Amino acid sequence: MLTLTDRAADKVKEIRDAEGLADQGLRVRVIGGGCAGFSYDLFFENETSDLDQTFNSHGIPIYVDMMSAQYVEGTEIDYVEGLQGAGFKFQNPQASQTCGCGSSFAT
Repeated sequence: MLTLTDRAADKVKEIRDAEGLADQGLRVRVIGGGCAGFSYDLFFENETSDLDQTFNSHGIPIYVDMMSAQYVEGTEIDYVEGLQGAGFKFQNPQASQTCGCGSSFAT
C-alpha cells in the first residue's frame, strides 16, 4: 500500500484543482535514473489498466503499475517546505539508500 500524509494530500488536491484536473488520480511511477539509481515520477492521470494497483489516500485515487509497485510498497509520500525548497518526499521502507534530495533511491 502507498499513502499520502495530510500535507501531501492537501498539496495534491491544491495542484489538481488549480490545473482543472479534479477527476484525475495521482500516478506514481519508479523510473531508472537519479543519483541513487531509481527516481520517483508523479503525475495526474485518469486512465488505468488491469495491471495497475489502485489505492485511495485522503480521497485521492493513486495508481501504481505492477513494475513500480514492487519498489514502493509501504511508502509514505509527504510534502515538505524548507530552506532548500519545497517538494514531495518519499519515506520508502524498501530503499536501502537515498540521495540528499530525497527523490531518488536504491534497493
